[in-house]
Amino acid sequence: MLGRIPRAPNQNVLVGFETSDDAGVYRLTPECALVQTVDFFTPIVDDPATFGAIAAANSLSDIYAMGGAPISALSIVAYPAQGDIEDLVAILTGGAEKMSEAGCAVIGGHSVADDEMKFGYAVTGTVDPRRVTRNSGAIPGDSLVLTKRIGTGVISTALKRGFAEAGPLEESIHSMLELNRAAAEAMLAAGTHGCTDVTGFGLIGHAREMALASGVTLEIDAACVEFLPGALDYARRGALPGGLKNNREFASCAVEFTRELPPEIESLLYDPQTSGGLLIALPEAGARELQAKLPGARTIGRVLERGVKPIRIL
Repeated sequence: MLGRIPRAPNQNVLVGFETSDDAGVYRLTPECALVQTVDFFTPIVDDPATFGAIAAANSLSDIYAMGGAPISALSIVAYPAQGDIEDLVAILTGGAEKMSEAGCAVIGGHSVADDEMKFGYAVTGTVDPRRVTRNSGAIPGDSLVLTKRIGTGVISTALKRGFAEAGPLEESIHSMLELNRAAAEAMLAAGTHGCTDVTGFGLIGHAREMALASGVTLEIDAACVEFLPGALDYARRGALPGGLKNNREFASCAVEFTRELPPEIESLLYDPQTSGGLLIALPEAGARELQAKLPGARTIGRVLERGVKPIRIL
């Protein structure tokens, strides 16, 4: 579909939608460019304020993935006309507080009446045009580092089905509320070549985009991928979100599995994440430096010359 949309030539557009990158980048001066993104979704937790804060963290993530710093945001609200106004106040407050934590000013927004609640933000940031971390920068020989555990989609589905336990749910919420700001700062200092955040398309889906954009194969060791508490159990019990199934149908043709994985592990590699971590390609020494600064970061694989398929799972 995107291939059918006309592109107006503009020398200041440094990153558009050609490589499915995390955000667009528009150069203002040789030293400064704008980073722009938008994201919104339906509730994934019960508490309104927590939902608002997660939506904010998720929207900010694309700015951090590009190596940028968020500066302003516009809220996007779809809310039932007869809905509880106090819940809406709580959603907006939770979002505003998370934006404030990021040093990002909420300067307005737009709302529509809709029977299905949705919330998120359009976020603008700034970045040095010479230091943009695109998903097309992975180089053979690089290490692959993932900065958060995965499994938020499966855990949210278990919550909707009524069997998510308090402990795993709290761990998942804590992960989704964590900004990727520290990870972005650390990766820039470590000499990152390429980056993408792991969100709705899951680990394999976003790794596929990076591999295709960079012209390489990403080799991922499934044994090195860490999952949130409860995620494996809930996947075994069938708490697989619709997005996971869509991700598998779309991206599985790009994957070479070198061995048969337990079904729950394979499923979680496709699990759609909300406010997930950063997938970073950088030299091995930089990967060690990054992990020393970020306790949750793990090396999960490496970048290879382009092989038969874009993704290779060990």
